Amino acid sequence: MPNKSYTHKMSLSTVINSPVFTWLRSKAPGFSLNGNKVSVISEPSVFHETLLSQCLSSKRRITLVSLYLGTGTLEEKLVSSIQQNLKESNGALRVKILLDYTRGSRGSHNSRTMLLPLLDKYQKSCQVCLYHTPSLREPLRSLLPQRYNELVGLQHMKLYLFDDSIIISGANLSKDYFTNRQDRYVLIEDCKPLADFYDALVSRVCDFSLQLDKANQVQLHESWEIHPYKGDKERFTAAARQHVWGLYSSAIAENNQDKVEALQEADTMIFPLVEMGELGLHQDSEVTQHLLESAQDGSTVHLSSGYFNLTQDYIDCLLHRSYANYHILMAHPTANGFYGAKGLAGAIPAAYTLLATTFLGHIQHADQESRVFVYEFQRPGWTFHSKGLWYSPPGSLLPTLTLVGSSNFGKKQLNWLTQRD
Repeated sequence: MPNKSYTHKMSLSTVINSPVFTWLRSKAPGFSLNGNKVSVISEPSVFHETLLSQCLSSKRRITLVSLYLGTGTLEEKLVSSIQQNLKESNGALRVKILLDYTRGSRGSHNSRTMLLPLLDKYQKSCQVCLYHTPSLREPLRSLLPQRYNELVGLQHMKLYLFDDSIIISGANLSKDYFTNRQDRYVLIEDCKPLADFYDALVSRVCDFSLQLDKANQVQLHESWEIHPYKGDKERFTAAARQHVWGLYSSAIAENNQDKVEALQEADTMIFPLVEMGELGLHQDSEVTQHLLESAQDGSTVHLSSGYFNLTQDYIDCLLHRSYANYHILMAHPTANGFYGAKGLAGAIPAAYTLLATTFLGHIQHADQESRVFVYEFQRPGWTFHSKGLWYSPPGSLLPTLTLVGSSNFGKKQLNWLTQRD
């Protein structure tokens, strides 16, 4: 599952009257705030330091959502900081962690075993949930080896919430993302309505995920009846879809009324989006497609992806239906996260290079070389994992809208992953 958020700085009158926002406010709940509460973390090490400090200082809640948790010393520090805070909170702190089942179970020492100390001592205060794709079922589930079973479907959201502050990112909780893998990290501080919404979204996904206990066993949530891979697939996906979209539909109706008083001091709007292709939820891709198609002549779109593999719909839109100028940043083969990997995974960087070369051919064939530009990120010893979109209207040197989250704008994100933006 991917995740994303729209952030757009503008005046109150523009927020209310802009056609983009009139349409967007019918598709996603909007949360207003002052832009001075939003900051960008630029370095992986600072991201790690911020996670540690927030895990130690949070008073009421810690909610961590990631593909997986690594097993090294930096990750152990993160778990230890949560454990220390739980010990000192006297039961006031609640911890909720959502990871992917297959990725979090890879190997004998994995994300699950890393978190067992929290469940052993603080099971009443700590919840660990593992999203299991409904598409990985028997006999395929028994036949596919670890790592390859992750190709069927994943929980791909990356969201880190501490009391009423949130970090929206594409980064996972592991060493590379704390040291030398460049990603995006947007910190939104002291915004309780937004934090409450994201926390509620995570709780909804946790409800139909498997619950980990201190014995490293999993079971259904007490309020959920349909097993993700043993139960009826259609019943599970329909119930899970309604469970998530029920939250969105009620929030859209509640939050998107014209509350002039609440918007008077606001200069920023945030619209949480979600993409859960396995459940039939395509909100994020529909909004992204609309944004590309409605980009004005003379506007500029900067797009970044660590694993560049645009869907055909996005390619057709970008080359034939959009009037904006595009600057696209992707990973150089040596900056690909799979560079130097063993086995079949070692060929992945070359595969992405082939996809990029094919895309360049599409640009040339459509005679769009003066409007669409492609760049590669290369930094010795670093990999590139940043993804996002920035929209600058005609005549503006700076973007007024951005997508922040975990989507790489590829087919996999639209159909196999659970994501949030």
